[in-house]
Amino acid sequence: MAQLRFKALEKVQNRKKIKVSSPSNKISDYFEALIFGMDQMKGTLSPSVFNKVRFAIENRKKIDEETAEAVAAAVRIWSMNKGITHFTHWFQPLTGATAEKHDAFYDPQKGIENLKGSELVQQEPDASSFPSGGIRSTFEARGYTAWDPSSPIFIYGSTLCIPTIFVSYTGEALDYKAPLLKALEAVDHAATQVCKIFDRNVNNVQASLGWEQEYFVVDKALYDARPDLLLAGRTVFGHNPARGQQLDDHYFGAIPPRIYDFMKDVEIHAHQVGIPLRTRHNEVAPSQFEAAPMYGPVNVATDQNQLLKDLMDRVADHHGLKVLFHEKPFAGLNGSGKHNNWSLMTDTGVNLFQPTSSARENLMFLVFLIATIKAVHDHADLLRAAIASAGNDYRLGANEAPPAIISVFLGSTLSGVLDELERNGNIKIEKGDNLYMKLGIDQIPEIILDNTDRNRTSPFAFTGNKFEFRAVGGDANVSNSMTVLNVIVADQLLDFHGKLVKKIDAGDEKRLAAIEILRDYIKLSKKIRFEGDGYSLDWEKEAKKRGLSNARDTPRALDFLITEKSKSLFKRHGVLNEIEIQARHEIMLENYIMKVQIEARVIGDLALNHIIPTAIIYQNKLIQNANGLKGLDINAEDIIETIQDLSN
Repeated sequence: MAQLRFKALEKVQNRKKIKVSSPSNKISDYFEALIFGMDQMKGTLSPSVFNKVRFAIENRKKIDEETAEAVAAAVRIWSMNKGITHFTHWFQPLTGATAEKHDAFYDPQKGIENLKGSELVQQEPDASSFPSGGIRSTFEARGYTAWDPSSPIFIYGSTLCIPTIFVSYTGEALDYKAPLLKALEAVDHAATQVCKIFDRNVNNVQASLGWEQEYFVVDKALYDARPDLLLAGRTVFGHNPARGQQLDDHYFGAIPPRIYDFMKDVEIHAHQVGIPLRTRHNEVAPSQFEAAPMYGPVNVATDQNQLLKDLMDRVADHHGLKVLFHEKPFAGLNGSGKHNNWSLMTDTGVNLFQPTSSARENLMFLVFLIATIKAVHDHADLLRAAIASAGNDYRLGANEAPPAIISVFLGSTLSGVLDELERNGNIKIEKGDNLYMKLGIDQIPEIILDNTDRNRTSPFAFTGNKFEFRAVGGDANVSNSMTVLNVIVADQLLDFHGKLVKKIDAGDEKRLAAIEILRDYIKLSKKIRFEGDGYSLDWEKEAKKRGLSNARDTPRALDFLITEKSKSLFKRHGVLNEIEIQARHEIMLENYIMKVQIEARVIGDLALNHIIPTAIIYQNKLIQNANGLKGLDINAEDIIETIQDLSN
């Protein structure tokens, strides 16, 4: 053990540069080259079959057997032309990772390659070997994966991957995707109903997500020399370096050449499988970085995040590196989060969180803005449960990430708009007073200012045309947070719609009726709004006065998942039934216990087998030194005191 680090450093010094070659100088030449998406379907399917598939995806309908056969034949031919021999149903069990079982196209009985429509649509993995929270016993192994056509089929490595949901033989969801799809359907239904009151041209609303993935990268040799990193994903013992992040010189700094090559390699592979990565940069801590894509439909963006994490692991190994997604791999340095930038888009191209100069559209904007704030206010505890994990406990509230107290930040302009609406019923959305910032430097143009500042201490902040949920952990599957956020907003929008229709039916003017409801929402949800420093102790005291919960650890936060209020919400929208809710609570709690237990065992192993033996060797050397000094009549009291400290 004593020599491992020196050998690792020697390996690091002798690493050879990995040459990264791009298929083309233009990303557009190879973007989605390994995706069987709408463009590929249009070129390979008959017009009637393609229209059926597109209709099914856009309207969340089932694909019939005949259409499935046509898609299966087309995707098999397309993938075999690229050298693919196997396919898999790619799903997301409640382990937090992805799962797959590869089957060959080759049929030995017929002596030909084939992919049936039934194989595309459904497969049967072992449900008892995945976390089920007691839903499945060891002798009750049957489970099913079912194709999700709304997420594109893709080639990964040498396998055709078909995104699927995963359910038990008795129909309960055993994955992250199935509840997410139901939550997205709920918010689509609710938001469309509200939109139609203001704009009859809206037929559906799509939730969109742009995540920001933070991560650490270390050399593989140094990683392998740390049993705690290997087993627990974080260091449990260590010493802060003399130079950490205190100079603030790493954030947005020049990307180290070796990391740049790794990032470039990741981006090439990501673009080929349709992940629209656009941003790469150094993060705050040494060896910490971030990747961020263009936003997209929540379901697709979620799949892409899971795929990217796996892809980064594989590419890192090729470069002699290791990626750490743990929320807090190193004490004394910032941890890693995954900001979820969320918004709602209509099929007419309107971002419902974008203020405009149109009075009608601004009323609709305020409806969705205030309904979201009210939803967060009413279900803040459930949002806290959605981000709870052993790793995130180290990060939340550590003056580097949002606190465990859920609050909403709007910025001074929108706060003023809501205050004016609450007091007088007036809607007045304008640009800020300082539209431009003049720098006094002739060759630098004036800077256009936004209506909102950015509050990095807020867990849920409005950032101009979207909400940024900043409390999600770096290693989390974003399905959890997105399922909860979309279902609570759906619930609130239906509440608004019901009240508004009732008032209109009673003869109230639509605009005045909407404003009256919004004023009530503002009053009822005001305590969740906070514009100050979320890191301060003053906010902790103020939040307590306001009656906001502060669940500092995962076990307490997870209890919010099984309250009658939460159960009723999920059941009301058909997202999760009581059995599924209880199962998820049990799985998440067990996962927390297991991770803490692993860390405890690693601590015990390192202490007993490495640290204490090393300390004894050092102690024996001190004893020899003290005896030698005594023989020379030199005072050895300080050394003897150190020996006593070690003994104690």
